[in-house]
Amino acid sequence: MIIKVLLTIIFLVVMVGVGIYSRKQASSVDGFVLGGRAVGPWLTAFAYGTSYFSAVVFVGYAGQFGWRYGLSSTWIGIGNAVIGSLLAWLILGRRTKLMTQHIESRTMPDFFGTRFNDQGLRVAASIIAFVFLIPYTAGVYKGISTLFEMGFGIPYEYCVIIMAVLTAVYVILGGYKATAMNDFIQGIIMLFGIVAVIAAVLASQGGLSEAISKLSAIPADSSVCCVDNATNGTGVFASLFGPDPWGLLGVVILTSLGTWGLPQMVGKFYSITDESAIRRGTVISTVFALVVAGGCYFLGGFGRLYDPVMVDGKIAFDSIVPAMLVTLPDVLIALVVLLVLSASMSTLASLVLTSSSTMTLDLIYRDKKSLPGEVEEGTIDDIVAERVERRKVVVMRVLIMFFIAISLLIALNPPTFIAQLMGISWGALAGAFLAPFMLGLYWRGVTRLSVWACFVWGVGITVVNMVLGNPINPINCGAIAMLGGFPVVWLASLVTPKMSAQMVGRIFECYK
Repeated sequence: MIIKVLLTIIFLVVMVGVGIYSRKQASSVDGFVLGGRAVGPWLTAFAYGTSYFSAVVFVGYAGQFGWRYGLSSTWIGIGNAVIGSLLAWLILGRRTKLMTQHIESRTMPDFFGTRFNDQGLRVAASIIAFVFLIPYTAGVYKGISTLFEMGFGIPYEYCVIIMAVLTAVYVILGGYKATAMNDFIQGIIMLFGIVAVIAAVLASQGGLSEAISKLSAIPADSSVCCVDNATNGTGVFASLFGPDPWGLLGVVILTSLGTWGLPQMVGKFYSITDESAIRRGTVISTVFALVVAGGCYFLGGFGRLYDPVMVDGKIAFDSIVPAMLVTLPDVLIALVVLLVLSASMSTLASLVLTSSSTMTLDLIYRDKKSLPGEVEEGTIDDIVAERVERRKVVVMRVLIMFFIAISLLIALNPPTFIAQLMGISWGALAGAFLAPFMLGLYWRGVTRLSVWACFVWGVGITVVNMVLGNPINPINCGAIAMLGGFPVVWLASLVTPKMSAQMVGRIFECYK
């Protein structure tokens, strides 16, 4: 216990120290939200990866999908690396950096408002982002607290409150730069931690081949696939595509493609220094995702070798990974706690910073901006402008506390499993934002009304499914919302009024 407490205290002191060190760079809006648009490839790549993977993945997804799909759940991690990281950087990275800098966009709602010349879109997008980032944040709290409860014996409620306070401290002090620097430190811990934990868990099962042999002997049950009477489904949990390939594909789509439409993920491309940094960041981010995500799901694939906790006759999926780790030596448990703490605090920091900046810049202070090439109607003097900037930063800091408080209340009484919380959040956000954002970077023909149509589609299908009691699994519903957004935007753009060719031309000048 002394080792676990000591390592955790050192870790938390370093996190707060980075926040204090970075506070001078967080005095302006650009400095607080984007790190002055001068964050290098290593910090950006690690910030992207650590925001991507949190306790939601390590505890919730790895446990639930490892139990459901066995070793084939490793495909989810591979999909996260190839689709969620590599392709996201290749397809979105450069164009997002250039266009958002060209139109002076600081947030995703700001992008929609300026790119499509509609402040209503900006307001709607900011409300969607704020509302649906809350369940994701609650899921992160729940995941880290489950591990802390296992490792330290501290009640769940105290764990949640401690995490909320500490995350708020370093984000409020240092803004995005502090978050990115801490993400780098946390990412290093995650890389070493996941490798060490996998090695220890496999060793406890007699090695890799023995663990796979044990997994092969477990028969499938009716909850995961249609069992063949002749084989009783034996061996499916150690097979290449598992007992339910189509269900597995839905998870891959949600967790991989979803990042392309999440404000806290896409925002990382706003802040990177230049195009050469994007190329290096692509490689770093992909390798990071392959090790961390691939390792998490590979580890979760062995979950059926352990006895899960049953609640009201049902498996508590969020208890599967803790059950795998509780028998490890104390030093490794300390490492696991730091691993999940690192993953979760980085994601929480990214979420609260995204939410507060969105509310401040897109709802409270909706500055009317001129498009590139337009003449501004008037300017305010430097002293007044500096006061306004400082006021915006203060408001963002206050909203960080407000956002953390709301998500904390949900986390103290979570309505469902972690995976379902994330499915609802990602489904609505990426379902609404992914298609119009990506197509808006490439296609001049996207219309204002097509973006509205996609907002209604993404949020509508998620909310209706939730109200009806989730007749479609939230994970599959999220995947449908994301993919369905593309035909919605395309068809709506064909039949709705086009935007001014001159205005769109000025926006796309950034790619020349």
